Amino acid sequence: MIANTLILLIALLHLYILVLQTALWTKPAGRKAFKLSPEFAEASKVLAANQGLYNGFLAAGLIFGVMHDRTFAIFFLTCVFVAGVFGGITANKKILFIQSVPAALVLAAVFAGI
Repeated sequence: MIANTLILLIALLHLYILVLQTALWTKPAGRKAFKLSPEFAEASKVLAANQGLYNGFLAAGLIFGVMHDRTFAIFFLTCVFVAGVFGGITANKKILFIQSVPAALVLAAVFAGI
């Protein structure tokens, strides 16, 4: 039960990122969250929407895993972890702490049977 709640919190985080990247990218909230200039936000909004869609798919996979089969949740938590490591290396180190560390902790909770 605790692990499922933690998985759903990770899913909510990715739904929030989906909204930031698809609907709020050029708005003050999106620009502030990602420290973007108005010009860069406007120029990159299609790319951001694509990234947001992927975050939505991660959330959907996590929710599906909680509802149907823990194996799916483990797979999608692993995807979240790997995406966070890649983003931390290539884009911004804080992505490691926002995305990878929580995913790793939840994976640990799942494997510990919490």
